[in-house]
Amino acid sequence: MKFILHIIRFLVGVLFIFSGLIKANDPLGLSYKMQEFFEVWGIDWLNAFALFLSISIITFEIIAGVALLIGWQFKRFSWMLFGLIVFFTFLTGYAVVSGKVRECGCFGDCIKLTAEQSFLKDLILLVLIGILLYNRSKVSSILNPKWAITLLVATTILTIWIQVYVLNHLPLFDCLPFKVGVIIQDKMKIPADAIPDSTVITFEYKKDGKVLEFDAEHFPGDFNDSTYVFIKRYDKLIREGNAKPAIKDFVIITESGTDTTQDVLNSTRKIYILFTKSMDEHELDLELIQTISNIQKMANTQHNNFLVVSSDADNLKKMLSKKGLTLPVSKGDLVSIKTAARSNPTLYLLEQGKILSKWGRANLQQSLH
Repeated sequence: MKFILHIIRFLVGVLFIFSGLIKANDPLGLSYKMQEFFEVWGIDWLNAFALFLSISIITFEIIAGVALLIGWQFKRFSWMLFGLIVFFTFLTGYAVVSGKVRECGCFGDCIKLTAEQSFLKDLILLVLIGILLYNRSKVSSILNPKWAITLLVATTILTIWIQVYVLNHLPLFDCLPFKVGVIIQDKMKIPADAIPDSTVITFEYKKDGKVLEFDAEHFPGDFNDSTYVFIKRYDKLIREGNAKPAIKDFVIITESGTDTTQDVLNSTRKIYILFTKSMDEHELDLELIQTISNIQKMANTQHNNFLVVSSDADNLKKMLSKKGLTLPVSKGDLVSIKTAARSNPTLYLLEQGKILSKWGRANLQQSLH
């Protein structure tokens, strides 16, 4: 039994470290997924704390995984992990039952799991961690307290450093649709071999105070009874397909309201696009202003185009003008920009829609060379 216990401890520990490292590659992605849950539950006031919570959860996952492997403070960490996996199981179970959140973000964008797959994974982990919790007194640390604490402190520092690094640069491993080499307009099309969603027309009626639901082939025998009161008709999802483009809602709208998306993507001239969700006065510092100005001058010198695209175009243009930089700012879709700009801002170099290169905020100067 002790051998099996160690195998379970090793598997759970490695899985938590692996899960944490994948998410540490893109903590913004997890924060956006958390915001989906917040908005569904009507607690979107927590959105402002989503990134902090994301970094904290990722860091804890990795620390807890390391602690399991070395057996340090096993009783404490087994309880904490059990509480965490109960919470995760609730989230993925809610996603399955409600259908309002299709992916949980458990392994980031690099390994996508459906809500059902994530729920099954969490159920298995719940059982395994439950076994560890039940046998918590049988595991002792393989390191003395001094070395164990040193290892965990080093793990914490390294994990937080990785996340801060990718937030200011870009993910170390790009698993997003907007990766270098991608032709954006191709990713905006539904794949030729895609399987569409399978739906059935469903009706809701009210009878004797009860809401009844049935499809066109299963009307009740007494349906002609006048006591049936129509509520609504809708398409019920029976089987989810994959007939969805990798890049959705990618638009570039000028200040005058003209949709220039296709013109930009099909332009034979290279074009630099600076994507940003929105920025406050603190984020839009003098160094960034100067860098943006230099990028614009470089693009003009090379006879290339330069665009700024933001989901908060009007406000951004006012702030740029206030800081002495007059630029046309086009409007883009917030969700699309969140996917494209994992660093705020992110600069792209395109040629006929193909992504030749991209730079995060900390690397913008590299685009000038």
